[in-house]
Amino acid sequence: MNSLDLPARPDETRVVVAMSGGVDSSVVAGLLKKEGYDVVGVTLQLYDHGAAAHRVGSCCAGQDIDDARRVAETLGMPHYVLNYEKRFRETVINPFAESYVAGETPIPCVSCNQTVKFADLLETARDLGADALATGHYIRSRPNGAHRALYRPVDGDRDQSYFLFATTQEQLDYLRFPLGGLAKPEVRRIAEEMGLSVAAKHDSQDICFVPQGKYSDIIAKLRPGAASPGEIVHMDGRVLGHHDGIVHFTIGQRRGIGVAAGEPLYVIHLDARHARVVVGPREALDTHRLFLRDVNWLGDEALDRIPPRGIELFAKVRSTRPPRPAMLRPGDGAISVELIDGEAGIAPGQACVLYSDGGNDARVLGGGFISRAERGAKAEAMLSRLDSQPAHSAFS
Repeated sequence: MNSLDLPARPDETRVVVAMSGGVDSSVVAGLLKKEGYDVVGVTLQLYDHGAAAHRVGSCCAGQDIDDARRVAETLGMPHYVLNYEKRFRETVINPFAESYVAGETPIPCVSCNQTVKFADLLETARDLGADALATGHYIRSRPNGAHRALYRPVDGDRDQSYFLFATTQEQLDYLRFPLGGLAKPEVRRIAEEMGLSVAAKHDSQDICFVPQGKYSDIIAKLRPGAASPGEIVHMDGRVLGHHDGIVHFTIGQRRGIGVAAGEPLYVIHLDARHARVVVGPREALDTHRLFLRDVNWLGDEALDRIPPRGIELFAKVRSTRPPRPAMLRPGDGAISVELIDGEAGIAPGQACVLYSDGGNDARVLGGGFISRAERGAKAEAMLSRLDSQPAHSAFS
């Protein structure tokens, strides 16, 4: 047995490493090469947005491809660059824009892992005769009976399990994550010892194809005319002002709304159907129940065998938050999650990731995308009433 839990000796085992040009995937390649594996580096060219492809913190374009190539040369291993721009645009960038126009808050990194990295690239690795595909993600996997299970990494500050919940069991059995047991400073130290040129390179940004984090600029380019102007409405029905498109707003936003009402106001709801931005007090953001779509379940017990009363587990609705106590309940075609302590500012399109417990060694049980966030009874009643009103009118 070897460090990757594969049956053959390292020198008889081929591993494809997904190399983004950053320090993490470069160290993965270096560690496996040092251990004696037959390592093949593959870099995906995902986009080329001019200057954006060369900015600090980008990945999978421009300078990053050159960095991956130099690392492969330093390590003395074969390296291939595959052009996946068309696939990335169709499965990640376009759905991202459509989701924002619909008033959601999408997570393109999850889509990228689902469709490009862990589907298309994984198939390429198999075509190359590889026994496994290794990545630089900070997450752990280990044997669980005849399969493998996912766990949070040792370095909680680098935990990327939130972005990997949609990994299927079949993919998980083939994937390996060598950095799950290391802390980021240790990874950089290893890169320096190996003489890798990327040892001090900046970490990549979450949304690699969005220049300077301006989502609206990308959406305006991809969906010109989609940002319809409309009203900024208080949840009690008062029209407070107007906006240039709901794509300029996010749930939970307080600053830059563009209206004054003598009280702190937050974006409570984005009504794409009526092109309305609904605002209200902070307490209207409080959420205790979520409904999920496209659920990926990695637990040992089948999802359809969970009793109607539900099961206790832990949930994370933001990548930067620790898992919190929750209840998972099946329903008629819908899965709901009750957040025991509640959460504020949850938006459709975000992910809800499920864990066995709240510790650093928690197992990832899966998750899904939030289709609806149920707020308090008063807020739900007011939003429902507002939704029935046509635009350009207030309650009588």
